[in-house]
Amino acid sequence: MSTLTSWNPLRELHNLESRLERFWGSTLPWRNGEKEAMTVSQWTPLVDISEDANEYLVKVELPELKKEDVKVSVENGELTISGERRAEKEEKGKKFHRIERSYGSFVRSFTLPEAVSGDKVTAEFKDGVLSVHLPKDEKAKPKTIEVKVQ
Repeated sequence: MSTLTSWNPLRELHNLESRLERFWGSTLPWRNGEKEAMTVSQWTPLVDISEDANEYLVKVELPELKKEDVKVSVENGELTISGERRAEKEEKGKKFHRIERSYGSFVRSFTLPEAVSGDKVTAEFKDGVLSVHLPKDEKAKPKTIEVKVQ
């Protein structure tokens, strides 16, 4: 003889929550009786990539990092940008009420188009933005050919 169990949507939500936490390795915002508790294990800086006739430009947002905290390399047709943003340390007499910014190490890799001169890549770091210039090979740049009318 089987017993009938009533469906409890909150129990189902709790089970789903537990599975998501195991999968993502983090605490969801409504756990532990707090309205906004959240654990973030790593961060990924935001990137914009643009192109003009002469180069590709990769801009990476790296707030509060110093150029010494960032490494840029080009190897085997791949651009790799890595670094680490360290969390602030609690100071005596200072307590944090909320920490929402993410910290930790990061690695971003991008496959370079064949048109890029890997040996001519340059980078600059200003106001928390890393700009990586990927110049195009001369043969890849657009050429204007004059057509003569006879």
